[in-house]
Amino acid sequence: MSTPSRSVQRFELKYNINIFQYYAIRNQIMSHMRKDRFTLIEPTQRYFVRSLYYDTRDYASFHEKMGGDTNRVKYRIRTYGPVLDDSTKIRVELKVKRGNAMEKYSEFLPAEKIQNYGFDPDFHGCQSPVFQEYERGVRLRNLQPMILVEYQREAFEDRAQNGLRITFDHDVRSCSSHELFPSQPKFYRTHNPHRVVLEIKHWESPPRWLSNLVRDHGLKLVANSKFTQGLQAARHELYHPDGVVWIR
Repeated sequence: MSTPSRSVQRFELKYNINIFQYYAIRNQIMSHMRKDRFTLIEPTQRYFVRSLYYDTRDYASFHEKMGGDTNRVKYRIRTYGPVLDDSTKIRVELKVKRGNAMEKYSEFLPAEKIQNYGFDPDFHGCQSPVFQEYERGVRLRNLQPMILVEYQREAFEDRAQNGLRITFDHDVRSCSSHELFPSQPKFYRTHNPHRVVLEIKHWESPPRWLSNLVRDHGLKLVANSKFTQGLQAARHELYHPDGVVWIR
């Protein structure tokens, strides 16, 4: 794979917590963390995230993830608003898993290209390596948009500006879709009612206070991919019983 621009390499730890753990952990991190600017500007202190994930007709990316392949690429297009209008921002993303590290390449779509983001992405004239690699991968692997995932995110950043980021994702739900903005109403399935997805994202070793917090709350790493959970919820033939999914 060639090297697109705007690369961010980091480690991601994911946990599935209940509402009581959420309030306790959120209160504990406040002396070390602060809400990011996207969270602060929202009246609810949570911002909307919607992603359209691509896969092959035989779900090759899904099976790579479930099988524990440590070198894989995830293709998705993301937006931060529920409707398409003049203010819409659409970001093209490639998430590359290399061993235990995750590397993300992303680029916002130019305004004149927003209407072309759908089933057959057309980035002709866009010079960014991200667009070129995305389009090459989609065509080479015959990828198609499969699943739409959305949620409300509450994000915190490290006060010491060491690159640590903690997010709480609420009301995660998904549906089958070939569009980022479906033209017809969709039936969404909630992934884990009354649960919150906690993600810890860092570049260096987590600080001691955070390691202690994880230990004190007895948090356990879980297989918590929104992409695979969305496909399992929408396509029952892909369901894996508890204990089978062992890779996060």
